[in-house]
Amino acid sequence: MSTDRLAGETPPGQEAAPGTAEAQTPDDTTAPGDAAAPGDDAMVNERAEAEAPGAGAGAPASGAEAETPGSGAEAGAPAAGAESGASDSGSESGAAADGSEAEIPAPGADTDAPLTDSEAGAPAAGSESDATARGAEPEAPAAGAEGKAPAPGAPKESPASGAAKATADALAAAVRAVESGERSAASFFNDAPRPAKPAAPAAQPAKAAPQSGPAGPAPEVARQRTAQETGGPARPGVPDGGATAPAAAPPATGPAAAPRPAVPTAPGVEGVRQVLTAGGAPETLAEQAAEVLGERAAEALREDPWLLLGVPGVRPEQADGFARALLGAACGPGDERRAQALVGWLLEQAALAGHSALEAAALRAALAQRAVPDPDDALQSAIADGAVLVFQEAIEEPGRARPATGDDEEEEQPVRILLGLDRFAMAEESVADGLARLLNTFEAAAEPLQDTASAEAGDDTTAEAEQPVAGDGTAADESAAAAPGTDAPTDDAPAPRPVRPSAAAWEAAAAAAPSPSAAELIRAAAHSGLVAHTGAEAARAEPAALIAAARSLGLRAFGATHAENGRRRLAAHLTECAPDTAATGSADPATAAVTVSGLLSGREGPGRDADGALALDLLVVLDAPQLDLETAALLVESLTDGTRLVLSGDPGVLWSAGPGRLFADLLAARFCPQVASRTPDFGPIGELVSGIGIGELSQVEAPGKEVVIVPVRDAGEAVHRTVQLVADSVPRALGVPADHTQVITVGHGGAAGTRALNAALKERLNPGPGRFGGFDPGDRVAYAPAPGRTVPGTVTGADAAGLHLDCDGSAVVVPREQVGAGAVRHGWALTAHQAAGTRWPAAVVVLPGDAVGGLTRAWVYTAFSRGERHLSVVQGADQALARAVAEVPVKERTTRLRSLLQQSVQSAEEPSAAG
Repeated sequence: MSTDRLAGETPPGQEAAPGTAEAQTPDDTTAPGDAAAPGDDAMVNERAEAEAPGAGAGAPASGAEAETPGSGAEAGAPAAGAESGASDSGSESGAAADGSEAEIPAPGADTDAPLTDSEAGAPAAGSESDATARGAEPEAPAAGAEGKAPAPGAPKESPASGAAKATADALAAAVRAVESGERSAASFFNDAPRPAKPAAPAAQPAKAAPQSGPAGPAPEVARQRTAQETGGPARPGVPDGGATAPAAAPPATGPAAAPRPAVPTAPGVEGVRQVLTAGGAPETLAEQAAEVLGERAAEALREDPWLLLGVPGVRPEQADGFARALLGAACGPGDERRAQALVGWLLEQAALAGHSALEAAALRAALAQRAVPDPDDALQSAIADGAVLVFQEAIEEPGRARPATGDDEEEEQPVRILLGLDRFAMAEESVADGLARLLNTFEAAAEPLQDTASAEAGDDTTAEAEQPVAGDGTAADESAAAAPGTDAPTDDAPAPRPVRPSAAAWEAAAAAAPSPSAAELIRAAAHSGLVAHTGAEAARAEPAALIAAARSLGLRAFGATHAENGRRRLAAHLTECAPDTAATGSADPATAAVTVSGLLSGREGPGRDADGALALDLLVVLDAPQLDLETAALLVESLTDGTRLVLSGDPGVLWSAGPGRLFADLLAARFCPQVASRTPDFGPIGELVSGIGIGELSQVEAPGKEVVIVPVRDAGEAVHRTVQLVADSVPRALGVPADHTQVITVGHGGAAGTRALNAALKERLNPGPGRFGGFDPGDRVAYAPAPGRTVPGTVTGADAAGLHLDCDGSAVVVPREQVGAGAVRHGWALTAHQAAGTRWPAAVVVLPGDAVGGLTRAWVYTAFSRGERHLSVVQGADQALARAVAEVPVKERTTRLRSLLQQSVQSAEEPSAAG
């Protein structure tokens, strides 16, 4: 590791940093509250960590001043899909981002003031809030309850033909909606809007004492999980988690505003606009509010103003001001409607930080911080109304033996109470059930010694394995399978016979594998319907070898990656595995490489069969740590029984931008066979990153300046040296042009965040007036077509249709509305979450001193591994970098998938033990 300056660098003592942090205020320099901009793949700031009450029982995360405004506050902009983990002051915890910047008002700000146009941005389309589901009639279970996945470990049933047809129609409609952009993938997990609650009485009498459970009849029972589903008995209320009693609500700081006189409400969006105007909220929120709240949005907002919290980017303080303007003296902190809205909002904020559920004690404490007088009653009401689901999860204690089944007196096991939103619970259970289904319906290859059975079958398996392979990886007699742009087979056409290579054929393929680890992976896939494969960048050749081997056996095998850059790298590995395809006339093996988004939408891959399932036999998902729960649920549900699924990835990188930690939970549950690659990453960068993976930050020899450390004193110098490296030093010394060098920093805000760096890099590399929404032709940009995805591109022009981009050779037009909502941002500098899944010839990682709170081992591992040939580290964090690598592995998330998978394994073991 060299600290030498590259050729042409200016010594630190001779640097000037015009237009950088020196001209900014101290508030701008730290900017811990500066929130994520829309359209980033993972944009939850330190703010999201503070709002997510998962850590510290709702207390703000260390270094995250949740109520401090960043530079240029734009409060109220959408936060759904915000950068998961890339806090403006540093923190990257991993949450999905679709949206706009949501700045946080300071503690001393006038939170009584309603929303203004400068405080609220336009939320991204497709975001839905659980606030739409509040206020269901007590006698009716929540919408969507009938469609919940069965409990893990429940007996699997073969779908009837009618159900299969219905599933096919539903999947086809969903794919068309996602592909056309009409709906987002996440929206298919949301409940239908429930009718709004009736208006509360003018005065809320104080309760004499908290009730032991929610009053009201059966709806709570209907929404509660049973003992089999939750791993314990269902409870009507939220038990005491040991949290201290909440402080009494603070008195109002001033007289309440008089309620506005009621006026007739116009229909549709115009009516919503009238209500927003009456409450002092910006009219720009009208379309988003109508989309979230449904056709009766205007009436619902008049009856329950806090439903405005369901609009992405609106904060509690702003919803309180809106409610005061509409309700006047009838508005107070103890209003039941306010408490219900806050419960949903807090769980949404937790999802932005990566949590799929929260412990009851943490949520109770967060409600108390928001001046809710009776948090217990608020939680019980939310559970009774079906807005929130309650779960019990056993707490594992080291050294504690699992209780034997069948004991008359089972020892009571400690449990924790989790609360979560319906759509995340459905997604998590869908993933668990789908993975169990793939394991249980898999038929292993025939043993090589079954000669008699093979003879009786006419050696069908061998003949099938030797069939010629079509261009899409299918056998010749399966060419009728559905493909993109073609019609699905008719009902009269005979169903293609599945290809089932023999065990001997799989063993022969393993023997021909290019490495021992690749051979081990091929053998594991031959004998299991679900396999987990771990390894770093060099290990990506092993899944490629598996895909090539499976296609040579006649299977329809494909590999899916998180980003287009990863797809190209996988395609290169596939080409290396089958270099003689042109001579033999076989199809291009690179066609087996797709992206996850392209596969689900039908733009790439084999398409879907007549039943709506993906027409493939083996799917390898690379970059598996980047799979969020909702995407994973869509993917697993799209695989038919008996399909082989291999989840492959580097366990050291950051988790997904959206909620959940699928790959980590799968590995921890030991739910399926695991193959750990023994192929190391070579070179100085590989050596450095491998050490970081085990908690060691050591110096490495870099004779070719593969790794260079550039020490800086402050954020202004960090910006200046970064521009110098990208524009001059790296191209001059290494021959890597500026457009092939990627800058990576901890967050969006601050004096050395992505905003400041992109502004300085644009001024040096492509100056211009920003003629279209702040962009000029030639600008490098990061486009977020959906939450959790970042597509690098370059601006080629603009017209009335929108902003024209060149994204990896594909022409993309981003409509003006999306550009205005923040779906496109400058992309010379990205966060580590945005860069995950992509590699560049050179990477410059910027570590300013004010971003140390966002550093973790996983962040450093991800950022440092983005460069293929060169890594420059602009080091202003001093010893905080080494401490983060050694002591802070990752920011934990609260999820249920691991326990669901373990319950499924236990349920499968119990019948066999009883037999």
